[in-house]
Amino acid sequence: MKEQETKVYDFKAYNEKIREGLKTKSTLTMEDVCGQRYIGSAMKAGKKLVLHGVPGNDLGCYMDGGEIEVVGNAQDAIGNTMNDGKIVVHGHAGDTTGYAMRGGQIIIRDNAGCRIGIHMKEYMDKIPEIVIGGHTGDFLGEYMAGGTVLVLGLDGAEHSGRFLGTGMHGGKIFIRGKLDKSLVANKLEIVPADEADMKVITRLVKQYCKLFGCNEKDIMDAPFTKIYALDKRPYGNMYIGH
Repeated sequence: MKEQETKVYDFKAYNEKIREGLKTKSTLTMEDVCGQRYIGSAMKAGKKLVLHGVPGNDLGCYMDGGEIEVVGNAQDAIGNTMNDGKIVVHGHAGDTTGYAMRGGQIIIRDNAGCRIGIHMKEYMDKIPEIVIGGHTGDFLGEYMAGGTVLVLGLDGAEHSGRFLGTGMHGGKIFIRGKLDKSLVANKLEIVPADEADMKVITRLVKQYCKLFGCNEKDIMDAPFTKIYALDKRPYGNMYIGH
């Protein structure tokens, strides 16, 4: 089902229109999305939004299931404190994608900004995942406490984001291709992805290729580096005397 939107641009009115539409439809397609914030906030399982245009900040914040597909780029804080569900962007994403994300998936076809996966966390079987097809900016995985971030670098550029994993104390970051270790923060382990890691990477690459129509073999024909924390309290001595 398709809901044509050409005149309503105020974010409150726009989100109310979406909520009303999803009361009777499982899938709602919105045209001419133009910077409205909080689209899909707290959305439950069983619902899907297809958004044409550029949604504003906090797309899918507190999302608790369902799916959002963006045909275009997206702004900052996608999936802010997201608990479950899936967000797919057929373009670029802004800063702080996956901020404090607690579950679900975010898959970005192209590049993303700075502080991707900041404060991500996990609990038992709730392991959030972010896949970036291109590259990211500085502070990837800052204060990351759990989850998985995979950066594929399909734009052909080596990873150049500085301060990777600053304050990281949980979770895993995978970088495809060469990685300059000087870009990685202290107290992190930098090793080749092992067999168990490759199973996770292969699964995520399969999903990425199914969504965006690329060649899985070409992507997997490259080395993958894993970054993870050696210490669960990297800055503990800054707050507690010994």
